[in-house]
Amino acid sequence: MKILVIQKKRIGDVLTSTIILEALRAHFPNAELHYLIYENSYAVVKNNKFIDKIVILDEKSRKGKWAYLTFLFKIRKEKYDIVIDAYGKPNSIVLAWFSGAKKTISFEKSYSKLLLTNVVHRNISSDSNASKALEHRMALLKPLGIDFQLLAPKLFLSEEEITIGKQKLIEAKIDISKNLLMISALGSQDVKNYPLPFMAQVLDYIVAQKKVQILFNYLPWQQNKAIEIYNLCNEITKKNIFIDFFQDDLREFLAILYHCKALIGNEGGAANMAKALQIPTFSIYSPGIIKTDWNVLENTTTNISVHYDDYADELPNEGDLFEKYSKFKPNYFYDKLCDFLNFNCK
Repeated sequence: MKILVIQKKRIGDVLTSTIILEALRAHFPNAELHYLIYENSYAVVKNNKFIDKIVILDEKSRKGKWAYLTFLFKIRKEKYDIVIDAYGKPNSIVLAWFSGAKKTISFEKSYSKLLLTNVVHRNISSDSNASKALEHRMALLKPLGIDFQLLAPKLFLSEEEITIGKQKLIEAKIDISKNLLMISALGSQDVKNYPLPFMAQVLDYIVAQKKVQILFNYLPWQQNKAIEIYNLCNEITKKNIFIDFFQDDLREFLAILYHCKALIGNEGGAANMAKALQIPTFSIYSPGIIKTDWNVLENTTTNISVHYDDYADELPNEGDLFEKYSKFKPNYFYDKLCDFLNFNCK
């Protein structure tokens, strides 16, 4: 049996959808499992033991009509028995249909019903602490007779990568025997950024509570804003931030994150990666994000999140996203952050 799972982008979604392949491996141990993604997401599936082959849909094939047609025929030539489209957009649904697989599965939409053998309805609310992101993906396996399982995405680092990450920290004069925190300093978009002065206040609070060493995670083009957060911190906090230590290669970042006690800051891909490495997370959600969609396997100790709506009795329910975020001061959740630090940073 040969099975293809499609989750073309984004990095966080590609990582999350790996639970489909883990469940497939358990149910069909002898099947050949392929995973179709964009090239920029390869880092989060490298060395994944549940995947037999990574199928890359590169930029040339995406943008060129003839190149894309060639790619479609390449997929058809594989003669997949089952194709599962976790992306659920028109172009991926067409790809699943064109594959010629006997069973094709995706989410329910008017056009997916016409092209695929099985469609799955998305739940409006979450039924467990797995989050809708995980529940919806597991629902795609129902047509195969696979019941819901509480699985978490996993990242697989080699011993060599872990050792190199450790060595880079040592060379930067960072003591890995002490509390090392990764700060998700900025979100992927401005509307997802916890206001920079508030983030600086969060860092000041952390340093006042615990003896920690702090690293920043952000995208290369966000460097100026990361430095702005640093400059807004008090002098004591600045002394504990290694502002010049930065990894722009995703696998190298993961090898550094592996050695951290926790990741704290903006909700997003970095938080999902930390969870996949079993690193504790404290996530601050933008008011525009529905928390139950992404609060994967949350608990009261190692994976905690806060959202504007959590404090609806104290905060006004009006204004745009930026206005709401400007009112969501850190003092609303300092108690939760304190408990998190006490549990994870001894």
